[in-house]
Amino acid sequence: METRTDTELITRTTEAPEPEHVAPVPESQRLTRLRAPRQDYVLSVLIPVYNEVHTLLEILARVREVEIKKEIIIVDDGSTDGTRDLLREKVEGQFPDVKVVYHTHNQGKGAAIRTAIQHATGDYMIIQDADLEYDPREYFALLEPLLDGRADVVFGSRFLGGGPHRVHFFWHRVGNGFLTLLSNMLTNLNLTDMEVCYKVFKAEVLKNIQLKSNRFDFEPEITAKVAKRRYRIYEVPISYSGRDYSEGKKIGWRDGVQAIWTIIKYRFTD
Repeated sequence: METRTDTELITRTTEAPEPEHVAPVPESQRLTRLRAPRQDYVLSVLIPVYNEVHTLLEILARVREVEIKKEIIIVDDGSTDGTRDLLREKVEGQFPDVKVVYHTHNQGKGAAIRTAIQHATGDYMIIQDADLEYDPREYFALLEPLLDGRADVVFGSRFLGGGPHRVHFFWHRVGNGFLTLLSNMLTNLNLTDMEVCYKVFKAEVLKNIQLKSNRFDFEPEITAKVAKRRYRIYEVPISYSGRDYSEGKKIGWRDGVQAIWTIIKYRFTD
């Protein structure tokens, strides 16, 4: 008669069954912060420019380094610091993926974005400031909810803990929070960063919205209009390397007042 030791009995009764074979997820379906899925799409990068002679070539190089099929539309909004000459000498006609458009006089960021939209032909559009505050390497993360079919619009957020942040300007943070709160109250959204530059859209979203704002009030206007049309909106955390006024920062308290009026205006009109 065979006898079993306690050790043998425990070993045999606790052996795990052979795991079932699970097919690996195809690489093209793996969405990560480092790689966008392999799809046949073109990203239009809209870059409004006003007096950014010291940062323009650097941000253009960073955008072009991102390994995404893209077109870059630069709209010079009447620069007076040498930016126009730089564009004509070092950018215009030098790169197959870059278009340059000139405004005869300064009209504002919103007006430059409207012009860029008119020249864009891509499947998705992202707004990129011409300074160095935002990192183009984060395009992959921002595109993710659009490419996998969850979103129509994606907002970046500097306040969701997405990476390194330069620490300064307490009152700017307070003002941004107030404008976001007011916008949320009137749009019934729960955004954390309405004023962020990084906003990505399906092309048809921007093409089908009539934009009117000329300056920084573009941000609350487009937020109100995508909310009113019930587009699917996602937020993605991003890093932020904010600059101060000595480094060329342009937005001021008057723009905050204009933003308040714009938030209220587009709650009740279109």
